[in-house]
Amino acid sequence: MMAALFAARAGCAVDLFEKNEKLGKKIYITGKGRCNFTNGCESGELTGCVCRNPRFLYSAFAAFSNRDVIALFEELGMKTKEERGRRMFPASDHASDVTKALESELKRNGVRVRLGEKVLELRAKKTENSLEDTPERQGEPDIKILGIVTDRSGFLEYDAVIVATGGLSYPSTGSTGDGIRFAQQLGLKTKTPVPSLVPLEVAENDAAMLQGLSLKNVSLSLRKKKKILYEEQGEMLFTHFGISGPLVLTASTMIPDSGTEELTVHIDLKPALESEVLDRRFIRECEAAPNRQLANILPSVYPARMVPVIMARCGIPAERKARDLTRKERTSLVETTKDLVFHVTGTRGFSEAIITRGGVDVRGINPATMESKKIKGLFFAGEVLDVDAKTGGFNLQIAWSTGAAAGRAAAQPEAQGEQLSEAE
Repeated sequence: MMAALFAARAGCAVDLFEKNEKLGKKIYITGKGRCNFTNGCESGELTGCVCRNPRFLYSAFAAFSNRDVIALFEELGMKTKEERGRRMFPASDHASDVTKALESELKRNGVRVRLGEKVLELRAKKTENSLEDTPERQGEPDIKILGIVTDRSGFLEYDAVIVATGGLSYPSTGSTGDGIRFAQQLGLKTKTPVPSLVPLEVAENDAAMLQGLSLKNVSLSLRKKKKILYEEQGEMLFTHFGISGPLVLTASTMIPDSGTEELTVHIDLKPALESEVLDRRFIRECEAAPNRQLANILPSVYPARMVPVIMARCGIPAERKARDLTRKERTSLVETTKDLVFHVTGTRGFSEAIITRGGVDVRGINPATMESKKIKGLFFAGEVLDVDAKTGGFNLQIAWSTGAAAGRAAAQPEAQGEQLSEAE
């Protein structure tokens, strides 16, 4: 939608193809139905929140930053608000307002929205002078986009095509990897797509015992053997299959290409307390009520539901009285509190992944225009590219910025004649 809008504002005739029955289907489920559409951080901080290929996005972010996105939606009549972590939302808390704002502006700028029409393939051909090898042509693409083929209209000729089909996450919204397939069919290099910003499955059964329990102000690290891949403080959630929540989702972006083998998650339940301080606290608690069962004392340290899990991890009998707690058991309590370990067995897959990691290799894309370096008139924008970021509105910012860059560039006279197609 953003790519189509920017191309239309530049004077192009634009057709926007959407195989779903409505536009922005994925927008409706982002931010739990509220749409965290960008982040209010300083614009210069955006690339620091990008996990893959941040340098590729310098130009796109500079030309259409998060401040520009906020200003655009305000200009289109959508009031905005900032929440924890500088996350930006529609003031109404309705994700549909984001889509409505863009739909109205697309209509006002004459974009022809073709709902329920699926793009099946892209077509391109070698240019007439592709066999020429002169110094003036060095670096120019030898292939030119011709147009698209749809399930309703067959072949349609266009001067430029922008592929903004998303990745593979939440396939029920229409993200079925079409754009990656188009790129591969045209001989462009791609990176294998994998789920990212995704909950993790763990081997330990006690995670399921804590299903629904949310922890705040804990420190979490993802490690492969002794190497720390990610470490941050914040919130997490236990589920019937393992762990989720903001910390876990962001940690998942750092899973190596080799997969989850030998990965462990380490949770410090009391990051503000040194081990010695925590040990003295256990001593004080036990001395204050020596005849009480330890299980009735520990809820002052942990959420009540965690107490049996922690005691079982430490091998402490459920009926143990405070006065009978041994030094070894107390040491185990401290160590488990500061380093609660889970062994990762896998992720929840694309059906629960917020984004897709991988996609069209950005080394073959012009970072200023989003145009393929190999095929003239072919542009890519958004999640179909091999760029992804942390949670907090940064992935939608990537979509807006790359969409704007592609729309602007496709509208330039040297990139098109009179028509432009966006396959969303």
